[in-house]
Amino acid sequence: MTSSLCAAAVLAASGALVAAPTAAAPAPAPADTGSRFTLAVLPDTQFYSRYAFDQFEPRYGTNPFAVQTEWLVDVRDELNIPFVAHLGDVVDRAGVTSEWQAADAAMATLDDGGLPYSVLPGNHDVRNSDDRLTDRDYDLGEEPYLDWFTPERAAAQPTEGGTDETGLNQYQVFEAEGQQYLVLALAWRISDETVAWAEQVMAEHPTLPTILTTHSLISVASDGVSPVDTAYGEELWDALIADNDQIFLTFNGHFHGSTYRTRTNDAGNDVTQVLMDHQMAYDGGNGYLGLVEFDLDSDQIVVQTASPWVVSKDEDVLTAYDQPFLDGPTQQYTIDIDFAERFSGFAPDFAAGDGEYPSLSQRARDILLDGFEGTPPVVTEQPGSSADFVDVEGTVAHWRPSESDPDDGGVLGENATVADISGAGDDLHRVPLAESGSGTAEVGDVRISDDAHAFSSDGAAVCFDDADRTTGRFSYLSTEADAAVNDVVLDDGYTIETFVKVSEDWTVDANQWSKALVRSGNRSTLEGMPWSQWDFTASPAALGISNLKEFQRTEVPAETTRGDRTAWSGEILLDRWVHVALVNDVDAESTTMYVDGAPVLRNATGTGGMSFNEGMPWILGADWVDDAATNGWNGCLGETRIVDRPTGADEWLTARPDLDEGFTVTTGELEVDRGATLPTLTGTGLAGATVHVDGEAGGEAVVAGDGTWALALEATGTALGRGTYELEVTQGFGERRSAPRGAVLSVVDPDVTVPPAAPSAEFHLSNTWKGSTDAHFLYGRWADEVLIGDWDGDGRDTVAVRRDNVFHVSNAQRGGDADVVLTYGRPGDVVLVGDWDGDGTDTFAVRRDATYHVRNSLRGGDADAVVTYGRPGDVVLVGDWDGDGADTFAVRRGAAYHVRNTVTGGDADVAFTYGRRADVTLAGDWDGNGTDTLAVQRGRTYHVLNALRGGEPDTVVTFGREGDEVHVGDWDANGTDTLGIRRAASRG
Repeated sequence: MTSSLCAAAVLAASGALVAAPTAAAPAPAPADTGSRFTLAVLPDTQFYSRYAFDQFEPRYGTNPFAVQTEWLVDVRDELNIPFVAHLGDVVDRAGVTSEWQAADAAMATLDDGGLPYSVLPGNHDVRNSDDRLTDRDYDLGEEPYLDWFTPERAAAQPTEGGTDETGLNQYQVFEAEGQQYLVLALAWRISDETVAWAEQVMAEHPTLPTILTTHSLISVASDGVSPVDTAYGEELWDALIADNDQIFLTFNGHFHGSTYRTRTNDAGNDVTQVLMDHQMAYDGGNGYLGLVEFDLDSDQIVVQTASPWVVSKDEDVLTAYDQPFLDGPTQQYTIDIDFAERFSGFAPDFAAGDGEYPSLSQRARDILLDGFEGTPPVVTEQPGSSADFVDVEGTVAHWRPSESDPDDGGVLGENATVADISGAGDDLHRVPLAESGSGTAEVGDVRISDDAHAFSSDGAAVCFDDADRTTGRFSYLSTEADAAVNDVVLDDGYTIETFVKVSEDWTVDANQWSKALVRSGNRSTLEGMPWSQWDFTASPAALGISNLKEFQRTEVPAETTRGDRTAWSGEILLDRWVHVALVNDVDAESTTMYVDGAPVLRNATGTGGMSFNEGMPWILGADWVDDAATNGWNGCLGETRIVDRPTGADEWLTARPDLDEGFTVTTGELEVDRGATLPTLTGTGLAGATVHVDGEAGGEAVVAGDGTWALALEATGTALGRGTYELEVTQGFGERRSAPRGAVLSVVDPDVTVPPAAPSAEFHLSNTWKGSTDAHFLYGRWADEVLIGDWDGDGRDTVAVRRDNVFHVSNAQRGGDADVVLTYGRPGDVVLVGDWDGDGTDTFAVRRDATYHVRNSLRGGDADAVVTYGRPGDVVLVGDWDGDGADTFAVRRGAAYHVRNTVTGGDADVAFTYGRRADVTLAGDWDGNGTDTLAVQRGRTYHVLNALRGGEPDTVVTFGREGDEVHVGDWDANGTDTLGIRRAASRG
């Protein structure tokens, strides 16, 4: 149901809370060579230019923009890069010369390296970004963009190209793999005249496939994945894209995040639209660029998001945000396109070239990942229910709009409340109109909405409509005068979180410098507060938005003599949900603002704690200046929480509780007389989570506040007859569930004597070949089938047992209940264990004759792959025979072995003879070199080979007793396989 999410690293790396893929990396690249090239895409570089000289270069010695272009020139031959497309917002402030100098220096690297490119002005690159103005409305003689990126510079590219009469729009024709492509690079807002110019350019190049680049076209939803139409994007689609079949691909930036979609044009053909913009990510984008591989022979476009900047950093400054590649579903993906068919209407002779390049996407990964050792990202998920959030120690207030009392129309009336669920009971109430200070506000201006941030478990928001500073219209919520949170002391630091959306109706005149969340009061009355020109009579602390649509955090520290301290985000998009976390760390003397997981570049320093005026309330939805409310918020606010200490991303409202930690079944084996009331399962879990029991008996129960649960079982179908029933127990929120735990219900006939219990199984595991026991435990029953694997990817092999087609998996070398219970295949199947997809985790495959049904997760359901290999009578072995990290099959016929290095049918990759027909054969990585080989067992003697060949063994050792059941595993996670034995043991 839910998507994996990167809460700190990939969230911040991408600049948005984004759904991660079910399989992070693309399918393995084909080994063959073919006609391929890479188009490089540079999305919004504005913050690289803005902070090049005062932040990046002092800290790192260079800046991301410079590193991007230097790397592209360096790898142009290896990745066959014929062209680079910049998507606009070259700088952040068009009037600041130093930003243009930084941008010019970076792009000059491409000029000097002879690597052709296009560039276009975004809204930050023009002096007036009013989106009602087009490229024909500017005073072109006053536009700095044209001083740095002149028509002459565009014409000087090694490619054929030119500009329109404004100089703001350009075209370039590049050649790759024997074919030419047209690039149209269009300004932030274009006029009808520019549309006509673009159509004329295409008419002059009627056989060229065309890539349209512009700054603003499609957007992305707050889930960070779903594409969203924009008004201007639809205008451009209707005016230019839809009826020009040459345009098959578009790129744009501007909207924070990434997404893509395919639309159908008027000719009935596909047009793929791609958004790339990482400016709100860590380090202002962290150097991420697009690498777009055109695989002309395979009819695919492979898109990757990569950062040469990340791998250029010194190891001692790397953080979890620093990932060389973003592997989310809208950051790395493949587009199927039959190039010849798609272009047949205007380029009937189009064909792949003669190039013989291997996968360029894989080559890019090889280059950037070579020698890189970073910090893995933190992973989270979308919420499964309203209770699916981390309950944080030190919470002093937690206001949730879903816990409110609006009228039937959703309006939050005067004195209506939004509950504080922290336990303190400091609810917010809507201040009555007569007391608010606004003479123009209306009751209907505040409403509760189910439009909420995708990663807020509350799923609701309070929205403030039609706020206007010019007319004095505003409404707000306030704590009560005697609320304890009014006087909470935050001298040890704090974390304040909220979910924010700025209305699409927001304007500078009506809404600049408005506030969302305020600790009200008058800072001028604080003892020791120094005079300042700005905000001297404002409240002690507030979160709001500037005239440039930047979030501003303003606060007076606990040590008031330090005066006002501020943090600033980049530009915030209208009508787009974002999560904001303000983390005040006293030890670091800083307040860091995180927007959708990424720390902003301009944070408050020299601060610690928060001053306050005693008895003054917290308010949401308006500012408080000169001892009165004013300047209301125009937009929506989601759940908001205050914690009395600094926290990390793993405790934020975007994080999810760990459903597996502490979840147990304490009565995992139950017995009941046939016909009697079924017993009660008990255990421990996460307070508020729902426990689900599935099987022939089941039910649901909610974990109590003390972390315990009890569930009275009920038959899910007909009355249970005598026998043993396997039950699957999970806890979760909604459809987000833990790994299953196992339970066994035995129904007995009270008149029938129960035979003695079957003997249990005793395991002795050795980490060497010396015969000593390094781990000893009881697990399962002697009649069980034993399977060995690394089920949780920790590098250590453990035991699973199979009863019919039910598997009981343990992730530790111990007895007790299974960590995972699942059903897969049929009772008569032959079961094999391997890491089939190379993700570091072992799963099951079942064999029926010569057909293998492979599953890549410890879940029931359909196979992920079905292959045929060998003959029905073969003995099958599993191993990583070629050291690529993925296990495959080998079959044995007598003393002959036929080894396959992929999970596919076909001929063996390696064939050899070893040992005798009567030998027992084992597979393992005996020398720790990453490659599995064979050993043959003859009684207590093992003849070990360290290569896939015949001949004499490399080692001969003696181990265990005659009659032992022998298993192979890496018991201590040192990379080397050794032996373990199983012997029957009574339970007594």
